[in-house]
Amino acid sequence: MTHPKPDPVGPGQESVWSYPRPPSAEVTGRHVVVEVAGSTVADTTRAIRVCETSHPPVYYVPRDDVADGVLERAQGGSWCEWKGAATYWDVVVAGRRVPAAGWSYEQPTRGYEHLAGAVAFYPGKVDRACVDGQTVRPQPGDFYGGWITDEVVGPFKGGPTSLWW
Repeated sequence: MTHPKPDPVGPGQESVWSYPRPPSAEVTGRHVVVEVAGSTVADTTRAIRVCETSHPPVYYVPRDDVADGVLERAQGGSWCEWKGAATYWDVVVAGRRVPAAGWSYEQPTRGYEHLAGAVAFYPGKVDRACVDGQTVRPQPGDFYGGWITDEVVGPFKGGPTSLWW
């Protein structure tokens, strides 16, 4: 298995290639906001930042910091070798439905219990996702939900040539 050469790291940046495997999952005081259809659907300063080798961070928002009534259970699910069974969520705001815009681990595996019920949102499916006021860019591909900010450098898993990283 060949891994790519990490991009150079500048001042104030971190490489996703220095993230651990299995992933870390730590509460952060960063201000995380998610918007859909002109409404704020999530707003927190107590997100859980999950970092895994080759992936941009994913921010999980505690359910108490997600707007009431915007989440509806979506069909399907997936399995993470570290966190367990994922539940998918549609976001419904102002008559607009965004299918499978987020996911959660309702009963995460040991070591990730603090993720229970917190919701991660795909930045490519919502209208806007921000960390400390910076609009994030989505991780390449359509499966992973990493949040790319100016402080993280790749290359990032998710593109067509990264399948076996």
